[in-house]
Order: sequence, then C-alpha cells, then structure tokens
Amino acid sequence: MKAEAAAFIKPNDRLTSFERLEIYNRQYWFRVISAFAEDFPGLAAVVGDAAFEKLTRAYLADCPSQSFTLRNLGSNLETWLREHPEHAGKKVELALDVVRLEWAYIEAFDNAAERALTVADLGHLDGDSQLSLQPHLRLLHLLHSVDDFVIDVHRRQASQSVASNAVSGVKRARSRRVPVSVKRGDIFLGVHRYENAVYYKRLDREEYQLLRALEAEKTLGEALDQ
Repeated sequence: MKAEAAAFIKPNDRLTSFERLEIYNRQYWFRVISAFAEDFPGLAAVVGDAAFEKLTRAYLADCPSQSFTLRNLGSNLETWLREHPEHAGKKVELALDVVRLEWAYIEAFDNAAERALTVADLGHLDGDSQLSLQPHLRLLHLLHSVDDFVIDVHRRQASQSVASNAVSGVKRARSRRVPVSVKRGDIFLGVHRYENAVYYKRLDREEYQLLRALEAEKTLGEALDQ
C-alpha cells in the first residue's frame, strides 16, 4: 500500500504519501458512521448507544457502501438485523419495526413523485381502471406503535444540529430510551411526502389492504373486492 500510495500522492515535509492517504481513509469512515447514526436514531434509542455502536460497525463490515450516495447505506439493514438478532438483544421485533419505519422515511423523502389524479380523472374511473401508487408512498404493517416515538426522536436529533462531516459528529448526544408508551399491537401506516415534508398516516386495515392490492397491480374493482 505504501508503494501504491506513493505512485499518486505526493509526500510533504511532515507526512509520507501513505500517511496522507490514511487521513482520508479515517475521515471516510467517520462520515459513514455518522451518516448511519443520522439515518437510524430511533434504532439507537431502542438498543442503547453502546449496542448501537457495535451494531453499526458490524453492519458496515458486512454491508459496506456500494453506492455513490450514502442515502443507500441502510438499505440492507432490516435483512441484516433479521440474520443477526443478537445486536438487538431482547427487543428484536421492536428494533425491526423502527428500522422499517426509518428506512421508509428515507425512501419517502427522496423517491420520485408522479402526476397525481385530478378531480376530472376521478370521473372516468371504473372497476377495470388500473391505478398505481406514488413511488414515495411506503406501506407498513408494524407490530408496535412506534410512529410517534420515531417522530419524537427525529425531531430531537434535528434540534441538536450536530456537525456530521467532522470527527465530533461520531460523538452523538445520548439517545433517549424507548418510553413505556411504545406498546405492542398491529398498526398500519402510509409513509408519504407532501410539499417536501414526510408524513406518517395511520390507516385502518381495509385502507391498507386496498392500497396493497393496488400496489400489486390489481384493478380498482379487484382491489375493492379484496
């Protein structure tokens, strides 16, 4: 590596070529770890800070960034956590719910938006009409009422204004642990974007099933029957 570094990085009077390369290597990992923490503060609050740090390093070792953007860093987290439940301790199901919601937030925030139906369009619909959902809409069936908790965690994170592109960004404020109010019970959510803000809308079971059917490319009549 020292020879490789010397081929394209100049040394200076204080550092060798390889030592200069190491600075960028360290800064890259600080940024990746910080970005992961910014995306999943709710998960950190569920498992605790010490466990979250171990989880972060283990996940990034198994699933390093393969994308030009750090936006996709957590795309494999749900699958990975199901395969490595020991990192969530006794709160695996709760942690998975929070991960799914936090990843849905990321997708809802920057996925595409297509032209919406107008009032005039509605007048032409019938049972054979084929509708599609907005790409930014994510549908979730969760086992715990984590939506209000995650909203609260993200609001507190935003108010902290931690510098994420500096070394100090890795030293996050201590996460608030999960309150008693996060209870077990089926909830159905639509996570979507409106005017550049992400919203969590609770759905009843029939609404959720209808949207799932449309997502599966059922006709409007088939979706209503289902």
